[in-house]
Amino acid sequence: MITIVNIDIGNVGSIVNMLRRIGVRTLISDIPDDISQAEKLILPGVGAFGAGMEGLKRKGLVEALTEAVMQRQVPILGVCLGMQLLAESSKEASCPGLGWIRGKVVRLRPEDRYLRVPHMGWNTVKPIPGAALFDPTADEPRFYFAHSFYMDCADRVDVVAEATYGFTFPVAVQKRNVFGVQFHPEKSHRFGREVLRRFSEFSIC
Repeated sequence: MITIVNIDIGNVGSIVNMLRRIGVRTLISDIPDDISQAEKLILPGVGAFGAGMEGLKRKGLVEALTEAVMQRQVPILGVCLGMQLLAESSKEASCPGLGWIRGKVVRLRPEDRYLRVPHMGWNTVKPIPGAALFDPTADEPRFYFAHSFYMDCADRVDVVAEATYGFTFPVAVQKRNVFGVQFHPEKSHRFGREVLRRFSEFSIC
């Protein structure tokens, strides 16, 4: 079972529907005990970094998440804003993030001034060889994006996929049991379904 963290700012229904298609049971919860005892976690979110962190704090979920992810090594997947919350900080807010991935969240600034921000729509993604969330046989996997900020990672080893939108930037990270994707797998058809399937089957050896 995958527990989906509910802080009232994510596409929870769409994620549940996609997981159902691949036969994965889910629990939507904002109860700290559910989060701390979860087998796997998805942290979704859309909107502002500050609002996301405030939602986690208001519901008492930061400590529960830390216990599950950092102490019990429960796999977690941050989606869109959820990925950004994994970082240490954001240029969008004064509050710190969860800090599980070293780096900061910064605004998209494509070199081509004709490219609009927010970055919305389909974009090809280039995973590194062996990235756990991606099918190595897929030819130019495409995912749906809707964002104005991205994670600028301090450690390149944490970056497992990139995309290009006027410039190249990280769109997926992994540090042991901590995963993040800037795109929306729940809106990305077969490519997104495969990412969620692989996450649901991931285990730390």
